[in-house]
Amino acid sequence: MKSGARALGVAESFSEADRSVLCGAVLRRDRIADGFAFDSCTVGGTDATAAVADLWSALDREDVRALLIAGVAPAWFNVVDLSAVHDAADRPVLSVSFEASPGLEPALREQFSGDALDRRLRTYRALPPRRRLEVNGEDVYVRAVGVDDAGAADLVRAFTPEGGRPEPLRVARLAARAARRLRADEDT
Repeated sequence: MKSGARALGVAESFSEADRSVLCGAVLRRDRIADGFAFDSCTVGGTDATAAVADLWSALDREDVRALLIAGVAPAWFNVVDLSAVHDAADRPVLSVSFEASPGLEPALREQFSGDALDRRLRTYRALPPRRRLEVNGEDVYVRAVGVDDAGAADLVRAFTPEGGRPEPLRVARLAARAARRLRADEDT
């Protein structure tokens, strides 16, 4: 993969507020930041998929090769429909998480009931399976839409020059955290 290849990393930062800050960070494979967009989604809501798609649209970057999303349930179980994001972006969409887990279904059942639970379970159950991937001696867990497992592994490794966190996700998380702090300061 060429050093100028680009990926959009999407990560969030939230506190006890009702909105979570999302950042979309475009990074080149050689670690050069090449664009940022910000949005928000409702903590405990169901609008994260639309917010991620809005980040993609706001950036309007035809040169971005793939989208990497930090996990599938930002903002307290606001489950992202990876296939819907793929349809909106027409690019491979990968969810990358950093811890082994038994899955979200038990936690969803504990926190929600009725229609709220059913909606989240439908979205969650439609997700592709998580695959463990070793990157620079660390394990990450990847779900991928629009690319096969080998292609997903190549993308994650290409954008992870060191450690186990892909650079677009690391930068997006830092920027989202800074934006959330700024927003909190402006609200006080």
